[in-house]
Amino acid sequence: MRRSGTSRRSALTATGAFALGAVLTGCGDGPEGAGASGGADARTVALRAEKALRAAAARDSVSLLSRYERTAAAHPVAAPGLAPLRDTVREHLTALGGAAKAPTGSPPAAPPPAAPADVRAALKELAAEERRVADARAAALLDAGPELARLLASVAAAGAAHAYLLTELSKESPA
Repeated sequence: MRRSGTSRRSALTATGAFALGAVLTGCGDGPEGAGASGGADARTVALRAEKALRAAAARDSVSLLSRYERTAAAHPVAAPGLAPLRDTVREHLTALGGAAKAPTGSPPAAPPPAAPADVRAALKELAAEERRVADARAAALLDAGPELARLLASVAAAGAAHAYLLTELSKESPA
């Protein structure tokens, strides 16, 4: 009667074939074998893309911070509720490596729209902007490296939470 199952000989043959395949895969002419300049060019492109993503996220934070400040100035009754959220946006801007002011020599941005006269409408508009920025950051995760992706995910999650809190604050605000 013959034994069924894996024999020692077939297990050793399979292991040898697997090891040979792994060794031969390492001998290919991939990025490591392409020379130092090919790897350096790819790293340079990746660093530039990462820097552009970070700069775009920082610009979004600057715009968002400006909206918070305009809304708080236009509606002092909402300012205490906006203060911790605005401070968090400022911390996000710092984490993204941005500055609260535009760099010298850069063209002035278009003037942002004024906050609506109605406090509820202003808070809803701010919540919609938080959602838009959070969605943009979540979409940018696909192109970001691991470190920046973790930061963008965290900031996007905070933005989604801000949108929820702003929506709730708009419901509680006097008309």
